[in-house]
Amino acid sequence: METRNLGSSGLRLSVVGLGCNNFGGRIDDESSKKVIDKAFELGITHFDTADVYGQFDPSGKRNTETKGGSEAVLGKYLGDRRKDIVLATKFGSAMDEEGRLSGASRRYAMNAVEDSLKRLKTDWIDLYYLHRNDPRTPLDETLRALDDMVRDGKVRYVAMSNFPAWRAVEAVWTARTHHLNGFIACQDELSLLFRHNQKELIPALAAHGVGFVPYYPLAGGALTGKYRKNAPMPEGARITRGKRYSEKFFGDKQSTIVEGLIAFAEARGHTLLELAMSWLAQQPQVGSIIAGATKPEQLEVNVKATGWRLTPEDLAEIDKITEYQPPKVAAG
Repeated sequence: METRNLGSSGLRLSVVGLGCNNFGGRIDDESSKKVIDKAFELGITHFDTADVYGQFDPSGKRNTETKGGSEAVLGKYLGDRRKDIVLATKFGSAMDEEGRLSGASRRYAMNAVEDSLKRLKTDWIDLYYLHRNDPRTPLDETLRALDDMVRDGKVRYVAMSNFPAWRAVEAVWTARTHHLNGFIACQDELSLLFRHNQKELIPALAAHGVGFVPYYPLAGGALTGKYRKNAPMPEGARITRGKRYSEKFFGDKQSTIVEGLIAFAEARGHTLLELAMSWLAQQPQVGSIIAGATKPEQLEVNVKATGWRLTPEDLAEIDKITEYQPPKVAAG
């Protein structure tokens, strides 16, 4: 398994990480344990969760009473292996219906990290994310709280998730101005179907040495190859659970792009999934790809899918298929 530094930090991650959103909700504890065991077997060292993960049942229905379930499952099954991985979790998203248990204030952040440490049954978190931008709380307040966590040894590194480019740069500037431990990475969506973050966010991160961790690498399953245009949808899959998912991940435009990508991959002796994962692995600033799994064999396929080295000509052809125009670089 290839490992990489995350941004300009000293934190090293496996290029394929395990997304733990399915634990504690969509799949039961025993199934979660099988996926965790397979991750160790495959050499995955990056496990990504959040305090709110675990809130969806197998049918995709939300159950807020099970928030924290993913962290609890990891705490239950990691055991002595905890020291061998990079354990990432997040705070800031609402942990209650009223939204009182949310945000990035110092008071809430200090309580949230203690709750996560208890559920994870660990003394430290390797990578602690602010799950989403909180416009109500000054960045310096949040960063000072996170800096104290690092100094206390509860957290090794801090990061951000779902930040617009301007806010990400503001966070970097604020940390440097006040001599605080700053965000070493940003986690957000990136796939062959959703490339919007390549326009502003990723170039901004690159300019400041901040790593990028993509989620939804397979666009909710649309890039696995099991969805085909004008063909019946497989039952029980994420895209078939509701109109919100089907319109986002497999609308008319997306399904047309998928067909083009399938033809491109098959003409070169590869699968669509191999194309999706290998393309991500070659993108600038990508430290580790978050790939969820409900079965061990899915994880094994994801890990093996990053070995295709795409040529510059391949990448240019992919841009045409996905209707993506790289930002122009001004002459200097």
